[in-house]
Order: sequence, then C-alpha cells, then structure tokens
Amino acid sequence: MNDDPIVASVRKVREELAAAFGYDVHAIFADLRRREAALGDRLVRQPEAKRPNKPIHGSGEAGPVLMDSPSSPPRDR
Repeated sequence: MNDDPIVASVRKVREELAAAFGYDVHAIFADLRRREAALGDRLVRQPEAKRPNKPIHGSGEAGPVLMDSPSSPPRDR
C-alpha cells in the first residue's frame, strides 16, 4: 500500500483530536460548534439548497411493483 504523507498527517491529527476529547464524538462536535461560534462573521454560510418538488419517477407515476401481493396470483418467474 502506498503511504501518502498527506493521508498520514490527516490521520495523525484525527487521532490527536479524538484522544484530546476522550474519543467522545459528542464532545468533539461540541468543540467544533464552539469554534464556529467564535468565528462570527468570518465563517461563510452557504444558503440551503432547495430541492425541486418532483416525483421520484420522471413520469410522475409510481414505479413497477416487484413483490407479489397476497391478493394477486403468483407471477411466472
């Protein structure tokens, strides 16, 4: 396996951060939120992406039913 120095550096920092907070993900994220709040106006907020109000299937119809229902005869497979 190729040892990438950037990946090794990121993993080292991740390990140090996790150890500093006792491997508690809630404590890590609480610290992250505290740091973000301290940045104030320096933190750039992206607007929430608006999702189009479209059906899952382009035709607007439900997709094919793949399972046999108890009220229908079994399909030939």
